[in-house]
Amino acid sequence: MERLRLGIILSVWCVCLVLLSAHPASGWHDRTHLAVAKAAGYESWYNAAGPDMAKMKFGPTEGTNHWCNNSAGVEVTPSFVLDQVKQYNKASDQEGHLYGAIIASIRAYVQDKEEGKYAGYHMAFCAHYIGDLSMPLHNVPYDAFNETRHNTNDGTVDLGVLNNIGMIQKNMYPIVIRDEPDLAREIARIANIARRLAAKLREENRDMTQDEVYAELSHSASLLRAVMFYAKRENSSSLCGSTSTMKSAQVSAPVDINRLARNIAVADHHESCVSDLFYSAKTADRHKIGVQ
Repeated sequence: MERLRLGIILSVWCVCLVLLSAHPASGWHDRTHLAVAKAAGYESWYNAAGPDMAKMKFGPTEGTNHWCNNSAGVEVTPSFVLDQVKQYNKASDQEGHLYGAIIASIRAYVQDKEEGKYAGYHMAFCAHYIGDLSMPLHNVPYDAFNETRHNTNDGTVDLGVLNNIGMIQKNMYPIVIRDEPDLAREIARIANIARRLAAKLREENRDMTQDEVYAELSHSASLLRAVMFYAKRENSSSLCGSTSTMKSAQVSAPVDINRLARNIAVADHHESCVSDLFYSAKTADRHKIGVQ
């Protein structure tokens, strides 16, 4: 009986060890995550490191949201991204589902806002995941090279990054997201940029330079800025209701013209914000900063 009990304890311990060690490395260090959020104009930038704290408490349930092994080494596509959404918060997915976690957290944000709940923490999780997206070693398997180099690369600019937000912002560029397919395409594009840099680091057996890190961070900050506009626009659109709902209202009851006008004004405001962001942003040399 004692042997049986000991065997059960050892078995459980081994399972836990496998789950916790599947991809134990952290992403960018805290100050780097905060800097990306500040560069993007995220009002609650100070929450952007929180998901790494949650990872310590909830283990792989949260941890698998922070990376994607992509063991097959395939090009990341929009469908690849969208297929991961259902894996959000699932510890059993040993491949990791960083890309799907970005979309799932935005869905949760929009849903809670529509239901009148506080949704801010969903955006904080999303901001963190978008930061991890540009970390090259979070887009490839956690092998010997990754394990050896990971911590050093996480902290390449961490010490001074909050004093150098401009280094991120100078390479930021406009992204317009109108729907989930747009978002999935942008996630896939940035993931592939990060994967190519990871392959280069492996081939040259080296760590990232500071310039390479700041270029990667600019991708995350650009996407986060676009996602914040997209999320607000989605929430504003829900205020107006669907076309069918409006038609039904015309038949069954008088339309509240004042309320309708207010809703349209809110939606137009956010639409103009997106347009202004796109057309008034500085013209960047997209090839120099790796935009494709």
